[in-house]
Amino acid sequence: MAAAARSFGPEREAEPAKEARVVGSELVDTYTVYIIQITDGSHEWTVKHRYSDFHDLHEKLVAEKKIDRSLLPPKKIIGKNSRSLVEKREKDLETYLQTLLATFPDVAPRVLAHFLHFHFYEINGITAALAEELFEKGEQLLGAGEVFAIGPLQLYAVTEQLQQGKPTCASGDAKTDLGHILDFTCRLKYLKVSGTEGPFGTSNIQEQLLPFDLSIFKSLHQVEISHCDARRIRGLVASKPTLATMSVRFSATSMKEVLVPEASEFDEWEPAGAALEGPVTAVIPTWQALTALDLSHNSISEIDESVKLIPKIEFLDLSHNGVLVMNNLQHLYNLVHVDLSYNKLSSLEGVHTKLGNIKTLNLAGNLLRNLSGLHKLYSLVNLDLSDNRIEQMEEVRSIGSLPCLEHVALLNNPLSIIPDYRTKVLAQFGERASEVCLDNTVTTEKELDTVEVLKAIQKAKEVKSKLSNSEKKVSEDSRLAAAPCVRPSSSPPSVAPTSASLPQPILSNQAFSKGFHL
Repeated sequence: MAAAARSFGPEREAEPAKEARVVGSELVDTYTVYIIQITDGSHEWTVKHRYSDFHDLHEKLVAEKKIDRSLLPPKKIIGKNSRSLVEKREKDLETYLQTLLATFPDVAPRVLAHFLHFHFYEINGITAALAEELFEKGEQLLGAGEVFAIGPLQLYAVTEQLQQGKPTCASGDAKTDLGHILDFTCRLKYLKVSGTEGPFGTSNIQEQLLPFDLSIFKSLHQVEISHCDARRIRGLVASKPTLATMSVRFSATSMKEVLVPEASEFDEWEPAGAALEGPVTAVIPTWQALTALDLSHNSISEIDESVKLIPKIEFLDLSHNGVLVMNNLQHLYNLVHVDLSYNKLSSLEGVHTKLGNIKTLNLAGNLLRNLSGLHKLYSLVNLDLSDNRIEQMEEVRSIGSLPCLEHVALLNNPLSIIPDYRTKVLAQFGERASEVCLDNTVTTEKELDTVEVLKAIQKAKEVKSKLSNSEKKVSEDSRLAAAPCVRPSSSPPSVAPTSASLPQPILSNQAFSKGFHL
């Protein structure tokens, strides 16, 4: 069963004692490996060691901590892999480990902690290892300005350590002081937090479900978060004054979880600086430095009102979600790049009122059939419509008159299998056909020649259609002029006849209808 994460909060129960059990063994080549299961609260993990590893551990503990040399069961040369000896040794080694854990209940000696993989799975061991790493390399990492990668389990351990209120250097080793972590995180600019799918390492710990607090980071300019639970992340909003680029992937079910996690605490809220209308229970500060937001590969179904809090956004990636409608984007006046590919969009009605200054728009992999909503995006330069359901070449006319459009993708639509697909699409752009790159392929001279032929044919059809319409109009006018004219009479109106001698109308209904449509 997956380990349940401990929750945030001031009230904390006493930590249960750690346990180590030898749960089995296996023969590897010519030696036996013992399988050790360590339990720390709800977290469990396994470690494998041969007897010689135990012997090395014991020698170090005897030298450093003066433990009883006779505590470890002795070596056996003859029959060391026999089943009876192995089973007895399993019990003796378990007793040995339990005795060591009881001897060092608070902080295990470094050599014992590494033997039991505390630096991978146990809170004190994880923070001690991280502190030592940053003591040795922290200044170099900050000076290089590179992205610092850390796991949710490490952040969870730091969060837990801070909440326990214990001394920052419980082991007595200055290198493992928690202060090295806090000094580093306070100055770090580029952070990456990546969880793992499924249990972490040999443990039952589900990293993506662990809560952690990011408020220890005071100077972040860029953050990448993946495979975590956005609802369990605290303190990210503390980076609002400095954060310019944010990516949260495989982690969220709504935009609010990321942009305004405190919204659940208030009935009504508005962004700071907005004109307040009606009752408001909270005014939320905006992400005043954020210009790029990547929320791709999540389970987001709508573009909610939390976008009001990111007024300076220029690049927005919501690809690979479940968005149905383009809502609320009119609040993002600075938006120039939008990726809504691989969502569930089926309509583009009124899009120009929400994306007035857009230059790059990716709508690949949606459910689009009609493109009429794009005809007023006059600043659009790049447009990806591949993998949709566009069937009619007439739909391309909606984008054919856009003056700045240079790159268009229409592959894997039903219309892309039409004979001479490329030249027929390019013909929709008229005089600008040579300026358009279709499906990432530069237009060739041969295609442009064919486009000119298609344009000439189309122009001839239009001229012929106009002439035909003119001739029909002249013919209809002549018929109307030749028809008898009914003059008004001053005599009283007569009763309409009811017999078969009814006067015939000037034009039959069919002829009138035909003339109207012309």
